Amino acid sequence: MFEAVEELVGEHADLEKQLADPSVHSDQANARKLNKRYAELTPIIATFRAWKQTGDDIETAKELAADDPDFAAEVKELTQAREELTEKLRLLLVPRDPSDDKDVLLEVKAGAGGDESALFAGDLLRMYLRYAERVGWKTEIIDATESELGGYKDVQVSVRTKGGNGATEPGQGVWARLKYEGGVHRVQRVPATESQGRIHTSAAGVLVTPEAEEVEVEINANDLRIDVYRSSGPGGQSVNTTDSAVRITHIPTGVVASCQNEKSQLQNKEQAMRILRSRLLAAAQEAAEQEASDVRRSQVRSVDRSEKIRTYNYPENRISDHRTGFKAYNLDQVLDGDLDAVIQACVDTDSAAKLAAAH
Repeated sequence: MFEAVEELVGEHADLEKQLADPSVHSDQANARKLNKRYAELTPIIATFRAWKQTGDDIETAKELAADDPDFAAEVKELTQAREELTEKLRLLLVPRDPSDDKDVLLEVKAGAGGDESALFAGDLLRMYLRYAERVGWKTEIIDATESELGGYKDVQVSVRTKGGNGATEPGQGVWARLKYEGGVHRVQRVPATESQGRIHTSAAGVLVTPEAEEVEVEINANDLRIDVYRSSGPGGQSVNTTDSAVRITHIPTGVVASCQNEKSQLQNKEQAMRILRSRLLAAAQEAAEQEASDVRRSQVRSVDRSEKIRTYNYPENRISDHRTGFKAYNLDQVLDGDLDAVIQACVDTDSAAKLAAAH
């Protein structure tokens, strides 16, 4: 069992030698790549060594138990520990999504439900901002279109680790945790706009894409159409008096990205290019990996209440994830950023499916 890990032990030792060489760090891109792989392998190697050591300890305890029955209990404890390490190692060996360490661009769009949907989109945005704050990520609202009564018709936010892209503990990267949020989120509550106290159902859509680095997507300047226009707020009220908002269209694909939140046209153009780059990367990956890209394909881009992934029921303080069967009655805490249990249920379901597919 786990014979393949022996090769990883050799790779891990080789990476350790390379990273100890000061000359390697003169090439920052290569050093980041090596550090990332080293961080991926370290928990696997540590668990493998503990697994092997426990096996040796079991054999020793069995020999001692032949002469002294008191060691029989130790054999039982060690056997249980080895079983737990076996399961942990199996999970660590599940193929990782290569984008797991990436930062993300997260978009929340109001859908069915009019003003109430926009208010719910604002609640979802706050939930993600609070969750990011809890786990120590940086957030930045890149572009937002507010609704008349508050909330958002559409809002895009960048979510990043404090150190930017790079090595993170396996499974703890921004994309690794937030990729399961893509889809339609349904809310059941009495809207602020409802005078009769009736419960309404509305929906908002969430789209999550891993943020692309410049080297990952080649964009020909001749393939871009750049339009500038005047930024506007709710009701079309002028936010400023210059044409600082920027809309960029990638002509070959028709992908559009816009930004109007920054004060200068140059800043808006830079932010719009970040969005465009990530959207083009996601589209390219989706086309190239159509069969394997189940998670990304499952993100619903049209906000249709019938294709929901999660329901937020305010009267019962209940949150339900329809993909995993997760249900809890702490909706108020979840909306305040306590998302870990909900996300972990998605991670566990995904890991179980990958383990099953590997056997």
